[in-house]
Amino acid sequence: MSSKLSDILQDQQLAELLLNEAQTRGFVTAMAAAPNIIAPTEWLAFLWGGEETSPFSTHEELENYANAIIDILNEARTTLFDNTWQWPEGCALDDSQIVTEATSNFCEGVLQGWQLARDDWETIMPPESEDNALLGGVLLSFSLLFDPETALEALKEQDADALAQFEEIFNAIPVMLCGLTQRGAMLVQE
Repeated sequence: MSSKLSDILQDQQLAELLLNEAQTRGFVTAMAAAPNIIAPTEWLAFLWGGEETSPFSTHEELENYANAIIDILNEARTTLFDNTWQWPEGCALDDSQIVTEATSNFCEGVLQGWQLARDDWETIMPPESEDNALLGGVLLSFSLLFDPETALEALKEQDADALAQFEEIFNAIPVMLCGLTQRGAMLVQE
């Protein structure tokens, strides 16, 4: 995942205080998919644990970080609406661990970011609506990929071919996430 963000995270002190790159990309992707745009100024601090004071020693460093985040946000939003969003580099299935660490971290970031937009999602896709099944399916998929060991046990209990299920879920996420994002935007406009 070579990017401006990667360069910033090369600073070991900052890397210890900020979400890692995959978690950050997941979080920002959740913000890009949100039905109502939430200004980065409202959520940027969550990327360093919600502390009021940023971990950056200069305003320029903070500005460079914010610009890297906005670049990721804009790219994710564009690809979600173009139906071209794909898993970030490093996110993949893994023979020994089911998913790579980057995949698990990305999914964790998405689930954390979703918490900030949760009220918006639940307003436009209330539990009794048909759209709620789409939202639930996407969240369940990210949850399964975030914690594959627990999910693997549950799937085995149902006599499912668990590894095939993970591959299916992993491969479906881009289409599901694009569809959810577009459906959310459509419901907000109505």
